[in-house]
Amino acid sequence: MSTNQTQIQLIQPDDWHLHIRDGEVMKDVLIDTVRQFARAIIMPNLKPPVTTVDLANAYRTRIQLQLKSLGIDSFTPLMTLYLTNNTSADEVRKAKAAGITAFKLYPAGATTNSDAGVTDLKYCHDALEAMQAVGMPLLVHGEVTSPEIDIFDREAVFIYQVLDPLRKDFPELKVVFEHITTLQAAHYVRDAATGGKNLIAATITPQHLLMNRNAIFAGGIRPHNYCLPVLKREEHRLALLEVATSGNPRFFLGTDSAPHAKGAKETACGCAGCYSAFNALGLYAEAFESVGKLDKLEGFASFFGPDFYSLPRNTRKIILVKQAQIIPNELPLGDATIVPLRAGETIAWSLV
Repeated sequence: MSTNQTQIQLIQPDDWHLHIRDGEVMKDVLIDTVRQFARAIIMPNLKPPVTTVDLANAYRTRIQLQLKSLGIDSFTPLMTLYLTNNTSADEVRKAKAAGITAFKLYPAGATTNSDAGVTDLKYCHDALEAMQAVGMPLLVHGEVTSPEIDIFDREAVFIYQVLDPLRKDFPELKVVFEHITTLQAAHYVRDAATGGKNLIAATITPQHLLMNRNAIFAGGIRPHNYCLPVLKREEHRLALLEVATSGNPRFFLGTDSAPHAKGAKETACGCAGCYSAFNALGLYAEAFESVGKLDKLEGFASFFGPDFYSLPRNTRKIILVKQAQIIPNELPLGDATIVPLRAGETIAWSLV
């Protein structure tokens, strides 16, 4: 990586947590994504969810057809399966043989389209045992869903109620604690004992590096800053920024960019999700620059993710320049529009 005051050259990154939806919406999301990323972990929470190899292969085909229609041959979707109470060990082995990258754990009711998620990991013992045996990573949305637990505490409670027991029961299982939002999660992943093996990692979004929970309520309700897990206090944002910029290979880029039409966000019961795909790398650069750690961006964005997933690093280089860019107020999304993260604001870094 080469940097100066006005330019950053780095190996092209990948997005290790991305929602692209389906149908016409997918095309607009892909246009924003492929401009920055070479590969992306594709989330399986469609309606109905992607729970089998056959469904994942069909989804991958639809993605590839959209890419072909756009004249794009330089992007690789990395497919995942949605873990359910009924996922079998045979389906895990079949997924490994078919080149599926990982399984995704959504606690039932935790976020968008998670109603089919796991109600108790005791139902998944055989599937988890098979994942551990074949080296299939488990990606976790790390929140408990009990209504008596405060929404701002659900990630921290998840660690001792679910994640730590899971890792003790399956000590060789590779786990990605996705879109972490708290000091507790950052320190848990940082300090986790793995016997020297590469067994636990975490992704961090741009919004959780740049904003605290005040951003949801600045001058009124800001629905486009609402995501799950929800933004937390400033002390948590600072802890995430510290680990993301530390050069620790357990932390890497995952935008959790989640497209929802403007009308679905600006309504009586708005959807959770921030759309950062349009300008994600510029936002990450802003976060790293804020603490004088631009030299650590390439590891976080380009190296640590593929290393964890045992995939080759990309070779193509991209350039970010320090050139002010005003984020559009709205972007096309199928037959509707979407409001991107930081809409109408000026950011300092732009992709060449």
